[in-house]
Amino acid sequence: MVQISTLDRPADGGPGPIRRTALHDTLVNHLRDMIIEGNLEPGTRLHEGQLGEQLGVSRTPLREAIKYLASEGLVELVPSRGAVVKRFSAKDVQDMLTVLRNLEELAGKLACQLASDDEIAHMRAVHDEMVRRYRDGDRLQYYKLNQEIHSGIVKLARNATLADLHQMLQTRLKRIRFIGHEGPEKWAAAVAEHEEMIAALEARDEARLSEVLGRHLGNAWERVRAAI
Repeated sequence: MVQISTLDRPADGGPGPIRRTALHDTLVNHLRDMIIEGNLEPGTRLHEGQLGEQLGVSRTPLREAIKYLASEGLVELVPSRGAVVKRFSAKDVQDMLTVLRNLEELAGKLACQLASDDEIAHMRAVHDEMVRRYRDGDRLQYYKLNQEIHSGIVKLARNATLADLHQMLQTRLKRIRFIGHEGPEKWAAAVAEHEEMIAALEARDEARLSEVLGRHLGNAWERVRAAI
């Protein structure tokens, strides 16, 4: 059952505002994780009754969460079939990774020019925590920190249009990127590339960071193509 907390109370214990989005956010995050980890595989129909019973929630908030995942591109609303976990073709994935690669190459250059020292230090801290999760074998938390680094570099580019496009593609590729870390060799290679990224960012070497990001995204396609 999903654990829900809907109230945020002040430290004095007095009445606090009801967080109307708490249940929605919890359901969205939980269902998204189920898709990422493959518990809900591509093509799976999302039966509201079964999922609601499994998660301990009613159909109404569950339906809203599913609609939100559809807006992210992880779920498809199919006439006469209802909600289905989105299945992407190999061509879809390759095309999205190609665009994502170009966006991140540009973001890397801009981030080296525009990021503050504190922001770069924060990225190093996130990276170090990601490496700890890797050493612990915690794939899901490693993956989330991995994605936070990619989004963080894009944020440092200070370009809202670039960030919006990147977020859309990164969200749709969540499950695909997750399976790219399956197997010790693939996972170790991805971590090594992230080590190069952070070193290049810290050196503010925009050409090097752009090259590493491009290579990393190119390798991402090679890591996942056989599994699609």
